[in-house]
Amino acid sequence: MTDLTPNSQEPVNPDIGFVSGGGLEANLQVRLTVPAQEVQSGAFVVMDSGYWRFYGLVTDLQLGAVDLQYANQLNINRFNPELANLLNQQTLFTNLSVMSALMLERGPEPGTDEHTAWLEKRNYQMPKLMPSKTIPNHHTKVRLADIGDIQDIFGKESKTVFRIGETREQGHPVCLDLEKFVQRSSGIFGATGSGKSFLARMILAGLVHADTASTLIFDMHNEYGIDSTDPQKGTSVPGLKGKFSSKVKLVALGRNTTLKGKNPDFTLEIAYSDITPEDILLLSQALNLTDTTSATLDALYSDFGKNWFRTFMEMKTGAGSTFTNDDGKQEAREDSVAFWAKAANINEIAATTLHSKLRRLYNRDYLVNETGTDVLKSLIDHLENKQHVVLSFGKYESDLDYLLVTNLITRKIRDAWEKATDRFHSKVQNASEPQPLVIVVEEAHKLLNPEMASQTIFSIIARELRKYYVTLLIIDQRPSQIYDEVMSQLGTRISASLGDEDDINAVLSGQASRAALRGMLAKLQPSEEVLMTGWSVKMPIVIRSRRYDQTFWSDLFGVSETKEEKLTLDQLNREMGFFE
Repeated sequence: MTDLTPNSQEPVNPDIGFVSGGGLEANLQVRLTVPAQEVQSGAFVVMDSGYWRFYGLVTDLQLGAVDLQYANQLNINRFNPELANLLNQQTLFTNLSVMSALMLERGPEPGTDEHTAWLEKRNYQMPKLMPSKTIPNHHTKVRLADIGDIQDIFGKESKTVFRIGETREQGHPVCLDLEKFVQRSSGIFGATGSGKSFLARMILAGLVHADTASTLIFDMHNEYGIDSTDPQKGTSVPGLKGKFSSKVKLVALGRNTTLKGKNPDFTLEIAYSDITPEDILLLSQALNLTDTTSATLDALYSDFGKNWFRTFMEMKTGAGSTFTNDDGKQEAREDSVAFWAKAANINEIAATTLHSKLRRLYNRDYLVNETGTDVLKSLIDHLENKQHVVLSFGKYESDLDYLLVTNLITRKIRDAWEKATDRFHSKVQNASEPQPLVIVVEEAHKLLNPEMASQTIFSIIARELRKYYVTLLIIDQRPSQIYDEVMSQLGTRISASLGDEDDINAVLSGQASRAALRGMLAKLQPSEEVLMTGWSVKMPIVIRSRRYDQTFWSDLFGVSETKEEKLTLDQLNREMGFFE
């Protein structure tokens, strides 16, 4: 028999066992007929039963015995070797616990009248994969998935179907559908040293190469844009700018800023007038703001509008903020914080304290009175025109800068994409469909923790902005510190190894069969294996990740359709890095 999926082919792998019990909730039990060492937890298996094909994931292996006395005693010590071996074969066994994830209708035997009638009834439409809603029969044979099965589920490699790794047992390619990946917010997780950053680099390279969406990468630690050095190996790690020179725009904070001695495509300056009171409240922890801050900020914005920040910071405090009147008494000058506070009915100490704390921001050289040109608009224009932007923070790696800049820019982007979407849906003349955009956020827990999530634009994007063509890709080592509501909105989750129980539970929150998946996630090999679940992968799977090396780049550009993306062997040799 055969199924009707496009990549169908006759199975090539031998049987490894048969279904002996279990169910949908409790998982299937499979009696193993090959040595236990030939199968690992996380193995992808296939079961053909009647008209249906079932796809499952091995979640556990268990030793069993028909009589415990044979398991508790060494038969070799009681009987001759031949008899002992025979007894072991008859009395000792290994069971697999298999999570049935998907099922596919296969129909009757091809060439029969029943098959013809079945095709006619279906109007010759291909059957579609669906979540498992029933189970295979007793004694259904079980085999490891072959390359045809892998392609049926995860697709065949192309420009938009990205090969992210391979199956652990047989090395069959496993792909990620990038067109589906960008349709919903996603997450890449892993403990420090797990290979998370290299995994993120690899997927971002796939996204840029495929052009399924524009990407805006907030590069807090200057890892993604320009070449860097692997601290463990001392080898060069290629950046996106060097590989995609015309597609990727490298942006740095502050005028005349260079990045590791290299000039960016342009620098980003932010006008004081772009800063809102909400941006400042976001920095409550970083600036150690008090509960009175909100009232002070509201009064400033009410009095001075968009110019509130500059006006406030130009007010005088301390020496020079007072003068001696005709009566010989000290009075606040009209351009002082104290004078404004009294007029606005704001506590003078609270206003003076806030003024002192905001001085940390005012002295940043990327904040200016006037930007000259609207650089933020230029950044947005690049994204709307299907290009990719890496915003490198350079020397500004503090939480203060990261929180302010990412939130401010993303707020502008949200406004731009909402307006573009509304024009498109209103059928305004010449209004085109908005370019899909993925905003990439490192150390996402700093922006999306429970205390902060309600104040940032990112939680709104995670919840609502998919309809406006904007999604998030969050990269983090502590998923347990990300707000639960945000985690629940992530369509695809790709996780390297995690050592903390809370982090493991967070990655699997809301996932079907999370108890079974938890064991697999906890046992991932650092720097080698990842667990993929969610929207852009039809079923969970554990894979060996590709290495981020010269072979990766050679393979990636080998399917390229543009001349500029071709790399010479010399370039590849110079830009070698490894997934570790």
